[in-house]
Amino acid sequence: MIMDGNGRWAKQRGFPRIEGHRRGVEAARAIIDAARDLGVRYLTLYAFSAENWQRPADEVSALMGLLERFLRRETRVLVKNRIRLRTIGHTEELPAGPRRELERAIEATRDFTDWNLILALNYGAQTEVIDAARAYAAAVAAGTEDPGRTTWAAFRRYLYTADLPDPDLLIRTSGETRLSNFLLLQCAYAEMIFSPVLWPDFTKTEFAAAVDEYQRRERRFGLTGEQLQAGPVPATPAAGP
Repeated sequence: MIMDGNGRWAKQRGFPRIEGHRRGVEAARAIIDAARDLGVRYLTLYAFSAENWQRPADEVSALMGLLERFLRRETRVLVKNRIRLRTIGHTEELPAGPRRELERAIEATRDFTDWNLILALNYGAQTEVIDAARAYAAAVAAGTEDPGRTTWAAFRRYLYTADLPDPDLLIRTSGETRLSNFLLLQCAYAEMIFSPVLWPDFTKTEFAAAVDEYQRRERRFGLTGEQLQAGPVPATPAAGP
């Protein structure tokens, strides 16, 4: 999920931007519940990009405060529902408060396996690729990887998402139709849905409709028409919007 449109939602109603972000947190809580109700085992939320640090300092501070309060309040809910919290991105660069709550939530949910909530925090796909390339190069230098036999399966082990499935479905709200540096490699064959609904107004109903549309699509995975004649690749249950 690329959760977009908080600022525009607030502006349309004459509210300060932080109110839009606060309502966006409420929307995220509803979609986490909706994903579990629909059997979506992996849900990734683009919560804070590496580029978001360039926003006004008071907005960044407010966003970090919302993150800290969300984690403090929701950890017990994650534990109750047996949802494992994971992160991707340079979370070590977050302020001490949200970083502390994040570590506490990750530790409290680490043994759960059925449901997975992944927060992309201080995340950027281009930085991820650079980090992976550096790690892979170090492995080559150490003799544990053979560059002459490089495969995607081998390289993906160095991505932040090494132990996670690639997304089946990517949803972006607010009508914007770009990826904004989000899971660029992992979304190579993801189905994409761009909703005109602003994130604070994105409800369980919109989420269910997106999953339903995904399930009606024929996924090709780069196959030719001749290959598909042997039988189309059916849409699988959405694992990770």
